[in-house]
Amino acid sequence: MDDHPGQLSEYGSILLMGIVGVILVCATIGLAKFISPKHPNPIKQSTYECGEETVGTSWVQFNPRFYVIALIFLLFDVELIFVFPWATVFGNRDLIAADSRWGWFTLIEMAIFLGILIIGLVYVWRRGDLNWIKPIHQKPTTDVKIPFSVYDTLNNREYQIKDYRATVATTESESEQKSADTPKTSVGFKPRFKKT
Repeated sequence: MDDHPGQLSEYGSILLMGIVGVILVCATIGLAKFISPKHPNPIKQSTYECGEETVGTSWVQFNPRFYVIALIFLLFDVELIFVFPWATVFGNRDLIAADSRWGWFTLIEMAIFLGILIIGLVYVWRRGDLNWIKPIHQKPTTDVKIPFSVYDTLNNREYQIKDYRATVATTESESEQKSADTPKTSVGFKPRFKKT
C-alpha cells in the first residue's frame, strides 16, 4: 500500500513536465507572433528552397532507390532504439555484481541481435540493392522469322500522301451541284478495303 503514493507522485511529475512543455511551446510561438516585425514583401513571400530560386513544377520524378535507402536507414534507426535501453539496463553494476554470468548473457544476446541485422545488411548489399547505378536500357528483341529486307523495303518506299482538305472541298462543291434540298455533309475520306 505504501508503494502507490510513490508511483502516483512519479506519474504526477511526468504529467507536470508535459504540461510545462506544452505551456513553454505555446508561449514561445505566441511571443514570436506578437513581437516579430511584420513587413511583408514579394521577396519574403516567395518560396524558399535551400537558398535557390525554385524553377519548374513540383511534379518531379522521384527515384525509387531513395525508398530502399530510407528503409535500411529506418531498420538501423530502430536497432538503436533497442540498443540504448539494453545498454542502460544491462550495464547496471548492481546486476553484474549479483551474478557474473549476467554480463556475458547480455553481451551474447546483443551480439545475436546485431548479427541478425548485419546478416540482413550483407544480404541486401550482395544482392546489389544498395548500388546506385543507372539501369542499362536494352532494345527489346523478338524471335520472329520476318527478314530485315522486308522492313527495309517498307521503310525505303515512298508513300503518296493524299490531301484530304481538297477532298472535302470537292465533296462540298459536288453536293451543292447535285441538289440544294439535301443537307450538307462533308466526309474527309472514304475508306477502301480490298477483299481477299
